[in-house]
Amino acid sequence: MNTTLKRLLYPTMAIGILFASCNKSENTSSTKETTEASTDVLAETTFDEVQEIADQAYDLKYLGLKDIEARYNDHFGDCVTVTLDTTVMSRVMTIDFGEVNCLCRDGKYRRGQIIVTFNGRYFQPGTVITHGFNDFYVNDNHVEGLKTLTNNGHNDAGFMWFSIIVDGQITLIENGNVINWSADKTKTWIEGNGTPRRNDDVYLIEGSGTSSNSNGSGFTRLITNPLRRELSCRWIVSGTVEITPVNRPFRVLDYGDGSCDSLATVTVNGETITIILR
Repeated sequence: MNTTLKRLLYPTMAIGILFASCNKSENTSSTKETTEASTDVLAETTFDEVQEIADQAYDLKYLGLKDIEARYNDHFGDCVTVTLDTTVMSRVMTIDFGEVNCLCRDGKYRRGQIIVTFNGRYFQPGTVITHGFNDFYVNDNHVEGLKTLTNNGHNDAGFMWFSIIVDGQITLIENGNVINWSADKTKTWIEGNGTPRRNDDVYLIEGSGTSSNSNGSGFTRLITNPLRRELSCRWIVSGTVEITPVNRPFRVLDYGDGSCDSLATVTVNGETITIILR
């Protein structure tokens, strides 16, 4: 396969908290102080996996690859249909999960549509890819907004890099809270672009984001050390993010020392709490 068609993938993960203490009041305090990290990961994950789904759909529909399930983190289910209209410019690809919940192979329920448009060859320099939604839900959380990816070609170091803008909203089924999520990031392909294999690809992610929620909470986030995403590993292996909630102290989310594991830490007010990335 042409290596320029290899996919940008973002980590797909949810977050759980691991507490060393059994003291109830300490656990309640720790949970409160890691809430923003949980919201950050939920928002990031939800919009990141939209691009993974679009890339998988493109390969499946346009390239006709038969081993798609083995090659990618599969977010599809048997109820998904993909249509690709190449008679118009921009191209339009519709990924339809149906009107009722579809259990996908990654264990999540989805329904509704992801609408993808692209104004050039998919993932070629200069191409702009947009991801929109039509009554789209993930685990009954309503996802709205727009994600735009621009292929900027190669930087001065010779690496292909991409700009990513997200302006989205997630309405949570459990409490009706609305998460308004904005992100402005870059992703640089630093290893593996000379081979047809996916699992040797490595990306560095930089940028910032903000969240304002209907319950009055919110935060800003800044990647202070680039997040290293190795596609041979399920999780981000290193990098740090500063998360600053409204009227509360900032906390640092640290993905580790480069080891491929599901552990990260959140440090706030001098206390470091271990979390699990699922």
